[in-house]
Amino acid sequence: MRTLLLVAVLVVAGSSSAAATTPSGLYGFVRRGPIVPVCAAGQPCDGPAKSFPLVFWRKGKVAARTKTSQTGAYRIRLAPGLYTVRSTAQTTIGRGAEPRSARVVSGRFRRVDFFFDTGIR
Repeated sequence: MRTLLLVAVLVVAGSSSAAATTPSGLYGFVRRGPIVPVCAAGQPCDGPAKSFPLVFWRKGKVAARTKTSQTGAYRIRLAPGLYTVRSTAQTTIGRGAEPRSARVVSGRFRRVDFFFDTGIR
């Protein structure tokens, strides 16, 4: 009986620690645009943000950085919480990221796609 109780306690303890170590974060695609001064019918006005630097801020501090792939894809491991998203590319025009923030939930990766306005008009 004691052995069975000990096994049950170990199984419960093991499953709760496994849940605590399950990674969480964000993934998705980043697009930017307009990429041309005048958008024309039949031609793309925006495109993937290739090798684009992303900075994730939390509580006023940089929490993590990553860079998109050649297709604009990204994946980053982050602790649960609310993050503000920016680029390290300094620009004086454009609105920046949309959405401006993303919430990471515990134990899973969420898809969040970002669009960065280049300000070209």
